Amino acid sequence: MSYGQGHRGGYGQGGYGQQGGHGQQGGHGQQGGYGQQGGRPSVAAPGCPPGVDPTVFGWFQAVDEDRSGKITAAELRQALINNNMKHFNPETCRLMIGMFDNDNRDGTIDINEFANLWSYIQQWRQCFDRFDQDRSGNIDSNELHTALTTFGYRLSADFCTMIVRTFDKTSMNSIDFDYFIQVCVTLHTLTDSFRKKDTNQTGRINLRYEEFLEMVLDNSINIV
Repeated sequence: MSYGQGHRGGYGQGGYGQQGGHGQQGGHGQQGGYGQQGGRPSVAAPGCPPGVDPTVFGWFQAVDEDRSGKITAAELRQALINNNMKHFNPETCRLMIGMFDNDNRDGTIDINEFANLWSYIQQWRQCFDRFDQDRSGNIDSNELHTALTTFGYRLSADFCTMIVRTFDKTSMNSIDFDYFIQVCVTLHTLTDSFRKKDTNQTGRINLRYEEFLEMVLDNSINIV
């Protein structure tokens, strides 16, 4: 397996997909993946924490159905939609909750973690729109190959076709926004594990069968 060596971490666009760099510049456009269910909160309820966008706080309250002050993956899913107006798939929601659940690791996120996740999704939306060259609302294998090459990955067009075939749930030979996030974060996580073994940074490693299984299973648990 080879990965891009021109950019540290295999990413070339300022940290897309890096779990340690969620960034705060994602903007606050309405197209960033948040659902229209119930409409956009027009006025944030009192109690918005300092430093949190009132609109984001309004979304948090709308999604926090049990008023626990925390959001689960199931609650998050109610707020996130693709361009086809379908809710995000549960796996991507669990993945993102796991990435941003930095305190108790209990499978929930609080308002500050939610605000970071919201900004992260805005960045991914901008990235997705950039590579959705035909403005179809989906990413096909050619567009995915262009995106991953830009990120610094050295992956073949055939491999990108295989990725799309794996994550395409609509038989349209393309993937939605939520699966695009899932693909990129999965590649990032697996590449990090690969790099730890690739001490010489040659893009090649030797693994015993059991080591290979451990690496795959460990990342499967961490991702999902």
